[in-house]
Amino acid sequence: MSETPKVGTIGWHDLTVPNADEVRDFYAAVTGWKPQALSMGDYNDYVMNTADGTGVGGVCHARGANTGLPAQWLIYITVEDMDESMRQCEQLGGKVIAGPRDLGSYGRFCVIQDPAGAVAGLIAPPKGEEG
Repeated sequence: MSETPKVGTIGWHDLTVPNADEVRDFYAAVTGWKPQALSMGDYNDYVMNTADGTGVGGVCHARGANTGLPAQWLIYITVEDMDESMRQCEQLGGKVIAGPRDLGSYGRFCVIQDPAGAVAGLIAPPKGEEG
């Protein structure tokens, strides 16, 4: 997540599971990704990198604020205005199932469910940094 993705594009992917250490090792062996620990305070989540160090996704523990997120690869779609996107989601029959939460210098994110039941994340960069 080194540069701000353009609004409307998929800017990140991650997976939240109860057994993140085991799943981290699975993807490292199967894909060749190199895990990089990301401190979450009393435990680590993982940024999964290519051999050249490019971050391609995350493997996260289903703890704290991530408790209850579905165990699936979750895409994060970049939006310009988080509040407006959440309002539109609910107005059009979807649900906000987690968040919004602050990501510091990365902006804010939430997880939504569309009317068909599919789940996706929305991420809004800090104001003035939209791509």
